[in-house]
Amino acid sequence: MSRFIRSAAIITLSASAIASLPAMAADALNYNQISLRAEVSQEVARDKMIVTLYTESQNADPAKLAAEITTTMNTALGQAREVKGVTLRQGSRNSYPIYDNKNQKITGWRERAELRLESADFPALSKLTGELLNTLKMENMDFAIADATRKASEDALLKDAVTAFKARAQLATDALGGKGYKIVNLNFNTNGYPMPYARGGMMMKAAMADSAPTPDVEAGTSQVSMSADGVIEVLQ
Repeated sequence: MSRFIRSAAIITLSASAIASLPAMAADALNYNQISLRAEVSQEVARDKMIVTLYTESQNADPAKLAAEITTTMNTALGQAREVKGVTLRQGSRNSYPIYDNKNQKITGWRERAELRLESADFPALSKLTGELLNTLKMENMDFAIADATRKASEDALLKDAVTAFKARAQLATDALGGKGYKIVNLNFNTNGYPMPYARGGMMMKAAMADSAPTPDVEAGTSQVSMSADGVIEVLQ
């Protein structure tokens, strides 16, 4: 009976040792692994100009009001279509009632419609905007990074991020006295592209309305960054 108990104890101990092997293997695999992060950035030109114009009016007759707004917008669209390199996008169009303060009855209607213009040709869009301000009002003027420029920037930053990560990996390896390293995993993240840089409509309208020459437009740049986060294993 005692021999059976001893055998059972040995079997139990052996089973426990076998069960712990995966955990021991995992610890061994994670040994000498280091998490690293490298970040690179560059200044990217805002090469897309975005202008938002609008028309707004009110009338007691909603049908006449709608017709007036439509006529104004169609005229502006026709004028804008004649300029090459300008992309047209119709924005929101809203109509809402006007109430009498005393009786809260509808006394009229107000309607507003927007027109969005985009172009990489700043002088052409600036000139067109100045002409359209004869019939429309300016909401704002924005500057953003064009899609093609963004892709080229991402490709360049990706290469730079890899180079920076490898430099940090080698630095960590040398500090630990390792013979080399291997990359276990590596992830890339862009910090996003900044919101378009906006300039107030009233300021830009004043710059354009009273002067025949097209005003110089300075869009500036935005800093775009990419990070490389990963894990390396230092080889001894």
